[in-house]
Amino acid sequence: MRGERRGREAAAFRDLGATEIRASGFRSCARQLVCGLVTADVESARLEWEDAYRALAEATLDPAVEEGLRVQLEAVTSELRRRVGGTFTLRELADEYGRADIWARDALANGAATGWPRTLSLVEGAAFHRYSRGAVDYAP
Repeated sequence: MRGERRGREAAAFRDLGATEIRASGFRSCARQLVCGLVTADVESARLEWEDAYRALAEATLDPAVEEGLRVQLEAVTSELRRRVGGTFTLRELADEYGRADIWARDALANGAATGWPRTLSLVEGAAFHRYSRGAVDYAP
Protein backbone atom coordinates (compact mmCIF):
# COMPACT_ATOMS: atom_id res chain seq x y z
CA MET A 1 0.00 0.00 0.00
CA ARG A 2 2.69 2.45 0.99
CA GLY A 3 4.63 1.87 -2.18
CA GLU A 4 1.49 2.37 -4.23
CA ARG A 5 0.76 5.62 -2.41
CA ARG A 6 4.29 6.92 -2.98
CA GLY A 7 3.94 6.09 -6.64
CA ARG A 8 0.75 8.13 -6.92
CA GLU A 9 2.36 11.05 -5.05
CA ALA A 10 5.36 10.97 -7.33
CA ALA A 11 3.10 10.88 -10.39
CA ALA A 12 1.10 13.81 -9.03
CA PHE A 13 4.33 15.73 -8.39
CA ARG A 14 5.52 15.05 -11.95
CA ASP A 15 2.16 16.15 -13.34
CA LEU A 16 2.32 19.34 -11.27
CA GLY A 17 5.75 20.11 -12.72
CA ALA A 18 4.48 19.55 -16.24
CA THR A 19 1.51 21.82 -15.54
CA GLU A 20 3.81 24.56 -14.26
CA ILE A 21 6.00 24.26 -17.35
CA ARG A 22 2.96 24.43 -19.63
CA ALA A 23 1.62 27.42 -17.70
CA SER A 24 4.93 29.27 -17.83
CA GLY A 25 5.14 28.53 -21.55
CA PHE A 26 1.67 30.00 -21.94
CA ARG A 27 2.70 33.11 -19.99
CA SER A 28 5.73 33.48 -22.23
CA CYS A 29 3.56 33.27 -25.35
CA ALA A 30 1.08 35.72 -23.84
CA ARG A 31 3.89 38.19 -23.09
CA GLN A 32 5.12 37.92 -26.68
CA LEU A 33 1.61 38.45 -27.98
CA VAL A 34 1.14 41.56 -25.83
CA CYS A 35 4.51 42.93 -26.94
CA GLY A 36 3.47 42.38 -30.55
CA LEU A 37 0.20 44.19 -29.94
CA VAL A 38 1.97 47.14 -28.33
CA THR A 39 4.27 47.42 -31.30
CA ALA A 40 1.33 47.23 -33.70
CA ASP A 41 -0.46 49.91 -31.69
CA VAL A 42 2.51 52.27 -31.90
CA GLU A 43 3.01 51.56 -35.59
CA SER A 44 -0.64 52.22 -36.29
CA ALA A 45 -0.42 55.57 -34.51
CA ARG A 46 2.74 56.44 -36.44
CA LEU A 47 0.97 55.76 -39.72
CA GLU A 48 -1.90 58.02 -38.68
CA TRP A 49 0.56 60.77 -37.73
CA GLU A 50 2.40 60.45 -41.03
CA ASP A 51 -0.82 60.61 -43.05
CA ALA A 52 -1.95 63.69 -41.13
CA TYR A 53 1.42 65.36 -41.67
CA ARG A 54 1.23 64.76 -45.43
CA ALA A 55 -2.34 66.05 -45.57
CA LEU A 56 -1.36 69.13 -43.57
CA ALA A 57 1.57 69.83 -45.89
CA GLU A 58 -0.81 69.59 -48.83
CA ALA A 59 -3.38 71.86 -47.16
CA THR A 60 -0.76 74.53 -46.43
CA LEU A 61 -0.22 74.99 -50.16
CA ASP A 62 -3.34 77.18 -50.02
CA PRO A 63 -2.11 80.59 -48.81
CA ALA A 64 -5.55 81.40 -47.38
CA VAL A 65 -5.27 78.66 -44.73
CA GLU A 66 -1.50 78.36 -44.32
CA GLU A 67 -1.10 80.84 -41.46
CA GLY A 68 -4.05 79.47 -39.48
CA LEU A 69 -2.77 75.89 -39.78
CA ARG A 70 0.71 76.96 -38.75
CA VAL A 71 -0.64 78.67 -35.61
CA GLN A 72 -2.74 75.59 -34.78
CA LEU A 73 0.22 73.26 -35.30
CA GLU A 74 2.40 75.34 -32.99
CA ALA A 75 -0.30 75.45 -30.30
CA VAL A 76 -0.73 71.66 -30.27
CA THR A 77 3.03 71.03 -30.47
CA SER A 78 3.66 73.38 -27.57
CA GLU A 79 1.07 71.63 -25.40
CA LEU A 80 2.46 68.23 -26.43
CA ARG A 81 5.95 69.32 -25.41
CA ARG A 82 4.59 70.46 -22.04
CA ARG A 83 2.83 67.14 -21.45
CA VAL A 84 5.45 64.67 -22.72
CA GLY A 85 8.69 66.53 -22.08
CA GLY A 86 11.94 66.34 -23.93
CA THR A 87 12.86 62.70 -23.27
CA PHE A 88 10.22 60.16 -24.28
CA THR A 89 9.62 56.94 -26.20
CA LEU A 90 7.24 56.32 -29.06
CA ARG A 91 5.14 54.19 -26.70
CA GLU A 92 4.74 57.14 -24.32
CA LEU A 93 3.89 59.39 -27.24
CA ALA A 94 1.29 56.93 -28.54
CA ASP A 95 -0.24 56.75 -25.06
CA GLU A 96 -0.54 60.54 -24.98
CA TYR A 97 -2.07 60.45 -28.45
CA GLY A 98 -4.93 58.45 -26.99
CA ARG A 99 -5.71 61.34 -24.64
CA ALA A 100 -4.95 64.17 -27.08
CA ASP A 101 -8.50 64.81 -28.26
CA ILE A 102 -9.34 66.24 -24.86
CA TRP A 103 -6.41 68.59 -24.38
CA ALA A 104 -5.83 69.53 -28.04
CA ARG A 105 -9.29 71.12 -28.21
CA ASP A 106 -8.49 73.24 -25.17
CA ALA A 107 -5.08 74.20 -26.53
CA LEU A 108 -6.59 75.35 -29.82
CA ALA A 109 -9.60 77.08 -28.29
CA ASN A 110 -7.41 78.96 -25.80
CA GLY A 111 -4.72 79.69 -28.37
CA ALA A 112 -6.96 81.97 -30.45
CA ALA A 113 -6.60 79.68 -33.46
CA THR A 114 -9.44 80.12 -35.93
CA GLY A 115 -11.17 77.34 -37.83
CA TRP A 116 -9.73 74.66 -35.59
CA PRO A 117 -12.84 72.44 -35.27
CA ARG A 118 -12.53 71.49 -38.96
CA THR A 119 -8.80 70.77 -38.76
CA LEU A 120 -8.36 69.34 -35.26
CA SER A 121 -7.50 65.75 -36.21
CA LEU A 122 -5.25 66.88 -39.05
CA VAL A 123 -3.24 69.29 -36.88
CA GLU A 124 -3.16 66.87 -33.97
CA GLY A 125 -1.71 64.02 -36.05
CA ALA A 126 0.81 66.32 -37.76
CA ALA A 127 2.01 67.65 -34.39
CA PHE A 128 2.56 64.11 -33.12
CA HIS A 129 4.40 63.21 -36.32
CA ARG A 130 6.76 66.16 -35.98
CA TYR A 131 7.32 65.52 -32.29
CA SER A 132 7.88 61.77 -32.74
CA ARG A 133 11.19 62.46 -34.45
CA GLY A 134 12.60 63.43 -31.05
CA ALA A 135 11.75 60.09 -29.40
CA VAL A 136 14.68 58.19 -27.96
CA ASP A 137 13.62 55.10 -29.92
CA TYR A 138 12.72 56.88 -33.16
CA ALA A 139 13.68 55.15 -36.40
CA PRO A 140 12.48 56.44 -39.79
